[in-house]
Amino acid sequence: MLTILPVTLTATAAAAILTLWLSIRIGAVRQAAEISIGDGGSDPLMRRMRAQANFVENTPFVLALILAIELTGKGTWWLAYVAGVYFIARIAHAYGMDGGKFKAGRMVGTLVTMVVLLGLAVVAALIAGRVL
Repeated sequence: MLTILPVTLTATAAAAILTLWLSIRIGAVRQAAEISIGDGGSDPLMRRMRAQANFVENTPFVLALILAIELTGKGTWWLAYVAGVYFIARIAHAYGMDGGKFKAGRMVGTLVTMVVLLGLAVVAALIAGRVL
C-alpha cells in the first residue's frame, strides 16, 4: 500500500526550493564580484556561501526526523507547523548572514534551528521509547 507523506514531501520540496534560492543568491554575488571559484576574499560571498552550507548541514537531519515521525503516524498537524517555522527561520538566517539591518535574523534563525532540531529529536526519542 502506498503511503503519502504530505509533511515530508512538502518539507523536502521547500528544502529544494530554498537550496536553489540560496544558490542563486551566491551566484548573484559571484557575478557582481566576478569571482568564479572560491570566495576570492569577498566577505559578502563568504557570508552567502556559509548561509547555504549551514542550511545544508542542518536540513538533512530535520527532514530525516520529520520523515521518521510522520512514518510513525505521530506527526499530526503540529509537524507541518514545525517544518514551516524551520524554513522561515532558515530564510531569516540567510538574510541575517548578509549583515546590515537584518543581521538579527542570523541569531533568530540559528536559535530556531537548534530548538527545532532538539524538539524533533526529543519527540523521535519519546516515540521510539513508546512514551508517545
